[in-house]
Amino acid sequence: MIGVLDYGMGNLRSVEKALEHLGHDTGVVTDGAAAAACERLVLPGVGNFADGMRMLDQRGLRGPVLDFVASGKPVLGVCMGMQLLLSSSTEDAPADDAPIAGLGVVPGRVRAFSPTRGGAGEGGTPRLKVPQMGWNALSFPRDTRLFAGVDTGAHAYFVHGYYCTPDDAAVVAAHADYGGTFCAAFSVGNVHACQFHPEKSQAVGLKILDNFASLAG
Repeated sequence: MIGVLDYGMGNLRSVEKALEHLGHDTGVVTDGAAAAACERLVLPGVGNFADGMRMLDQRGLRGPVLDFVASGKPVLGVCMGMQLLLSSSTEDAPADDAPIAGLGVVPGRVRAFSPTRGGAGEGGTPRLKVPQMGWNALSFPRDTRLFAGVDTGAHAYFVHGYYCTPDDAAVVAAHADYGGTFCAAFSVGNVHACQFHPEKSQAVGLKILDNFASLAG
């Protein structure tokens, strides 16, 4: 079964329904024992990074997530779920050099989009609307099983004001551009993640979820 982890911060029902639509045995899991019994685990998430980490801890799920990662079984982080897998985030941090700690599965930091990322527009006006909300094209720096059969230039649906910066650029599985290139997905070992919402990305997103469901542990 594919477990969709409920820690109180996710768009879990839409992810669950998308996977069920594809014919995969899927269910929402709320505790460590149920998560450990799954063959694959989805870590969804919307909202604030610090709140997400606090909810994982309050529900006793930090350890089970890390244990699942260590088991070698496939994990998929979605949106904030992707961000939580990194070492830290500047979201609501007291200073850039004092970030909020994440799960630390993938070394790296989550940073905020600036409205003038890539340079200000004419007259110094901001170029970007933050958060990014809408469709954006994907490009792939390397072949991965998660994006097998997805064409360069395929569009996915994003809603986010922060983006992941892994320490090792080699783990990046997909790029998008928003005032400059950013990491739209990463894939390293059994751990995979996407900043966009595959469950809201129509046929492209369903293909990605189907690919995840076929990954071996």
